[in-house]
Amino acid sequence: MGLDTLVRLQRHRPLRDAPRRLTVPDGMTAPLGWDAVAVPDRLGPLVVPRLPRLGCVYADGARWWWIVPSDSDYALPWPFPAHYAPGALVTGTARLIHRPDGTVPYTPPIPLYLALCRATGTTPDWSLRSPRP
Repeated sequence: MGLDTLVRLQRHRPLRDAPRRLTVPDGMTAPLGWDAVAVPDRLGPLVVPRLPRLGCVYADGARWWWIVPSDSDYALPWPFPAHYAPGALVTGTARLIHRPDGTVPYTPPIPLYLALCRATGTTPDWSLRSPRP
């Protein structure tokens, strides 16, 4: 096989686990853009009852994904083992497991952050900072 053939084969090889963006369901709008926050699926049921409003939630068999407004990670380090996904890019196939009433897909990020801190036994980041003089 020549080098040209190898290059052509590499270019046409399908990408496995290429990131895909979680889609917002039909009829919903996301005026603030959207990112996603994932946690291992064992934590999902612990987080849900602690939230005042539940937006779109997806599951991929290993994680639960919440849709949050874009840049919800600004100055906010999400607690381990949460994973913040800018652009809501995920690998694998995630299916919608909860769709809220209304037209907005968001779970409020601060209550989600606090619920995740509680579920993981993590102190919220702003509690660790000393007050300004």
